[in-house]
Amino acid sequence: MIPIKTVEIFTDGACSGNPGPGGYGVVLRFGNVEKELSGGDPATTNNRMELLGVITGLSALKEPCRVILTTDSKYVVDSVTKGWVYGWKKRGWIKSDKKPALNVDLWEQLLPLLAKHDVEFNWVKGHAGHPENERCDRLAVEQRDKYSK
Repeated sequence: MIPIKTVEIFTDGACSGNPGPGGYGVVLRFGNVEKELSGGDPATTNNRMELLGVITGLSALKEPCRVILTTDSKYVVDSVTKGWVYGWKKRGWIKSDKKPALNVDLWEQLLPLLAKHDVEFNWVKGHAGHPENERCDRLAVEQRDKYSK
């Protein structure tokens, strides 16, 4: 049996206004090889950018991997690790407070990726000196600023 690769993915999102122009940044690391990815949207929310960062990082993987995913988004981490998103889906994308879940289009992209890969989520405090998180933030802000002009 071929051993499964372990990949580190770091993500961050940025947004001016909510909604407003936004961007996301991703750093993938496999051994000594790193790749940066980023993108943005002229009218979005911070949570959408956080989700798109995770989706973009996982989508870049060409085969099932063990993934150590580090983000400063409590929204993403808690929604997955506390099982909220699975409950929303089971209830037809309705949250426990009977309100519609947000960003369903992105959650529907993320869930198959989470099923494909063995993902371990790590939350870090944003803007607290974590090197890769700061790097992803710079990428996200660069993208956001392209739409802020």
